[in-house]
Amino acid sequence: MPLLNVLLAAGDVNSAANYFPIALQLLFAIGFVATMMIVTHLLGPKRKTGDKLENFASGIESHGDARQPMAIKYFLVAILFVLFDVEVIFFYPYAVNFKALGWSGFYSVLMFVGFFAVGFFYIIKKGALKWED
Repeated sequence: MPLLNVLLAAGDVNSAANYFPIALQLLFAIGFVATMMIVTHLLGPKRKTGDKLENFASGIESHGDARQPMAIKYFLVAILFVLFDVEVIFFYPYAVNFKALGWSGFYSVLMFVGFFAVGFFYIIKKGALKWED
């Protein structure tokens, strides 16, 4: 019988009533944020002058249009940087456990590096890192 009481008591842990304080706190948080946004909008100053509505870029006067075409090379290099940077992150678990992984782990890492080396040489062959146009 004591085991049955323990099992019944464990079933009460996941009841919906136990989530009521979390829901209540979430409602209060949302209500507080909404109230503060409304109050600051109603009580805040509303002086819309030409100087206030002008774009500000670190004290430098803006000139030209911000919608100028930009070379795709910048985005390509950024994506390649992220790709090869993530590769370095995958080396950390191997560096921590290299003794426990043994030779099979070493061969796995060599294969991993080999795949990335093939991709890197493909990128170089396609000219993705050349800046001259």
